[in-house]
Amino acid sequence: MIKIGVLALQGAFIEHEKTLRSLGAQAVEVRLPEQLDDLDALIIPGGESTTIGKLAVTFNLLDPLRTFAQYKPVWGTCAGMIMLAKDIGRDQPLIGVMDISVNRNAFGRQVDSFEMDLTVPDLGVEPFHAVFIRAPLVTGVHNGVKVLARLNDGENTGGIVAVQQKHWLATAFHPELTPDDRFHRYFLSNVAGLQG
Repeated sequence: MIKIGVLALQGAFIEHEKTLRSLGAQAVEVRLPEQLDDLDALIIPGGESTTIGKLAVTFNLLDPLRTFAQYKPVWGTCAGMIMLAKDIGRDQPLIGVMDISVNRNAFGRQVDSFEMDLTVPDLGVEPFHAVFIRAPLVTGVHNGVKVLARLNDGENTGGIVAVQQKHWLATAFHPELTPDDRFHRYFLSNVAGLQG
């Protein structure tokens, strides 16, 4: 059975675990460096990126996470996207492996959260219903980053909300909060190269 870690310092980690288990994967909560040792891949959930970064430093997890990400597949959702980015326009603890620039809280406060159907060709013709909660937005991609999805609404047309680079995946929204498991399947098969 494939073993996927879910960083469980703060945020929406339980929902990811439920989806992974429904796909036949073993989901493991990660809070300490040694819990990374025998994982096949890792998900960094939504939450508050500043808090996640500070807790990662407190638990001596930041450097082990960076090392893990160099060799193993990692998916960041919402705050996890921020954690994976190399450039967020401010100084805070990051894993910083993906060649993307990200605007934190691009859409404003919690009350400005929204849902939208996205066209994601890699997932098929059926739109993906995405939940955005204090979401970030990718403002720049470099060095072969593949854009998987963009917003398709008036003012923010073209805004990038899902990207892949090598064995890293990042989404500005929360796939774990919907019954649609296609992004989890995509991560396990197309990004991580695992049978899910």
